[in-house]
Amino acid sequence: MKVGDYCYFGLLKKYNYYNLSNHKMNIIMSKKVISLFTAFAFLLLLCSFTLSPSNNEKIEGNKKIERKIVYNKKKHTFTLSWSAFGSSGNYIITRGGSRLASDFVSVGSTSKLTFIDNKPNVDKYENYYKVTRDDITIIISLENQIFGDHMYFYDRKHEKAETARNDINSQFGSIGLGGANGEWTTKRQAYYFKPNVNRQTYDVGGSGSASSGEANAIELGFYSHIGGLGKVPSDVKLGAIFTRPHLSGGANATCTFWRSVENVEVMRDFSWTVSQSTSARRLLIESTSKYISDIGDTNFWGSGGFIADAHYTSSRPNWGGQQQWYTRNTVFPSGSGAMGGSYNMVWQGCVNPPQENDSNSPVPTTPIIREKPFLFIDNDGEYKVFVPAWQKDRVGVSWSSADMGKGEIQDLISKWYVAKEGDTDVEINAALKAGKNIFFTPGHYALNAPIQVNRKDAILLGAGIASVTLEPTEKNIWGCIYADDKDGIIIAGLLMDSLNSTTYQVRIGNEGVNADHSKDPILLSDITCRVGGVQSKNIQIQASMQINSNNVVGDHFWLWRADHGSQKGGDARWKRDRCKNGLIVAGNDVTLYALFVEHYQEYEVLWLGERGRTFFFQNEPPYDAPNQASWSSQGGRVDGYAAFKVANTVKEHNTIGMGSYAVFTGTDGNVNKKNGFEAPNSSNVKLEKMCITRFAGPGNIQNVINSIGGSTATGVKRVTSYNNGEGTQPFDEEFILPNKESYPAYISMEK
Repeated sequence: MKVGDYCYFGLLKKYNYYNLSNHKMNIIMSKKVISLFTAFAFLLLLCSFTLSPSNNEKIEGNKKIERKIVYNKKKHTFTLSWSAFGSSGNYIITRGGSRLASDFVSVGSTSKLTFIDNKPNVDKYENYYKVTRDDITIIISLENQIFGDHMYFYDRKHEKAETARNDINSQFGSIGLGGANGEWTTKRQAYYFKPNVNRQTYDVGGSGSASSGEANAIELGFYSHIGGLGKVPSDVKLGAIFTRPHLSGGANATCTFWRSVENVEVMRDFSWTVSQSTSARRLLIESTSKYISDIGDTNFWGSGGFIADAHYTSSRPNWGGQQQWYTRNTVFPSGSGAMGGSYNMVWQGCVNPPQENDSNSPVPTTPIIREKPFLFIDNDGEYKVFVPAWQKDRVGVSWSSADMGKGEIQDLISKWYVAKEGDTDVEINAALKAGKNIFFTPGHYALNAPIQVNRKDAILLGAGIASVTLEPTEKNIWGCIYADDKDGIIIAGLLMDSLNSTTYQVRIGNEGVNADHSKDPILLSDITCRVGGVQSKNIQIQASMQINSNNVVGDHFWLWRADHGSQKGGDARWKRDRCKNGLIVAGNDVTLYALFVEHYQEYEVLWLGERGRTFFFQNEPPYDAPNQASWSSQGGRVDGYAAFKVANTVKEHNTIGMGSYAVFTGTDGNVNKKNGFEAPNSSNVKLEKMCITRFAGPGNIQNVINSIGGSTATGVKRVTSYNNGEGTQPFDEEFILPNKESYPAYISMEK
């Protein structure tokens, strides 16, 4: 950043000090802890639209530059003030309708340290102010103060069609969001588009495909989110969206992770070449769509993916070289022909899905679902959060061209606490206790103790792949999120990143809870748990997620013990990044959609509850078991651990669409897994459409399920249905689960 560039700032709870001397910018961050009383007073002020001072400051030499903005709702005026900066001349104030507006105009100058704009733009959110002196410019707006520095807003009313694309693509290139370094970057960002005005769109024309002019597309990189701020997808019309695989010259998309798009219309190419932890929701797709790469090498492949609540209007999409994919409640143009995909493609509650075959599994309805909440701008011009209603036996999308669907609209300012990077578990838990829901803006949230969700209908909603991490304290042994056994809790859009050891990363309900939540279930949506990968430090975790509550619905998980990253692999990683289980389900009547679980060291999914349902499961076993002796189950009598284990005590369970793929590349060459899946031989336990294969390495999965189905040594193996079958029931086992007899004083969990 050079002298003459401008900075824009966030609201409260942080100080940002900028030193622009010698054409360099140094950022020093500190945090101001706000008491509950102060937070309450702040909300009252904000509801009257009188804003308290921003705690962002800028340094010129050794001198701090403070600023604040106050909006008087009654008079519709803005008062800006700041501390002195620069050496001579007046401060020049200009105003634009958005951050990147082409219509910035002069509104005055002053030698004083305050300025009143008596005639701002009508919409209070369409007032962005630049204050300039001696080639130093600061910019202040309400939106930035509410949402912080990592949420970017675009407004076609004040910007050219290509402005948003150029801005997003500039970030993509400048901070490396598309390359190998981007995979582990600490950057988090969300790009929000305001509704179209007077039929204007964000489309710049041309193709968004990689082979024919990707310059016309928005390139979405790691840890990035695109969101439309309209009520329905057609309120925000984008041109083309493109994700660029960075491996093998663009042919290998198997590490194209951690990005999302929701609530927009895509008018041209939707080239969504992605793998795990990528969410595409609530879309109107008017264009050619493909989920494979088309850069140079045509031998492309990916390991996706998830799309839901989408409507394709022009052509049936192509999943080509994708290993697997889960598609829910989506409308396709007429036809029933294949749409690509290799091993495990599940189409649930879709209109015009492909016909069933070995790899395609159409499921007629979605038995119970609640779509993920999202941010939008209501008719009154205010920011709101839409919380969709529960629906049963649904087919197709939840919205129409004129109706956002059934659900509740919540005012962001009065009902929510907007968290920003630097907020602590103390502040977040205080807001939850005060009755607020939590909107996590993009960033890292370093916790000394878990977020405790202990009231009915509480919501945690992340934007821009917001990441919750653990600090090395004695309190972090209780993980990132610890939810009580309450009706209607929603946890969505968060990445749990364990940089330090803990018992588990997410826990829903205490041991032994047995409440009936069937009328208002708990929803977990777009959840990622990551163990290792980021740093070369010993990590010890018992389980990434434990679900003890009944009637939980999970809609898209990636639970991942990292198979690559900053550490060496093989035996070193096996000993350093320890985690037994990806998911333990002890609750009854739990329903999971799009379950991705990989590389854990024992049973990757362990199911103990009754009447569980899983629609789509993807797995790779650990790459790095050093030898067979270190990786054997059932008292050492069975090679390896099944990827999906239904305990022998379970009487009723159903799954459909399951794949486990051997990649034993970090072993001594003699490691195998006896069964891909294990379940009791019971009349009400049914597992359908199971698949195993080997991608790499010398070892194999020797059977599909319960010692039948054949070995991956001779290719892909499938079992269409297993229900009280002829296979050998696994040995009975006693499972040691993460469990504490009592809880420390700082955990206010139900006993």
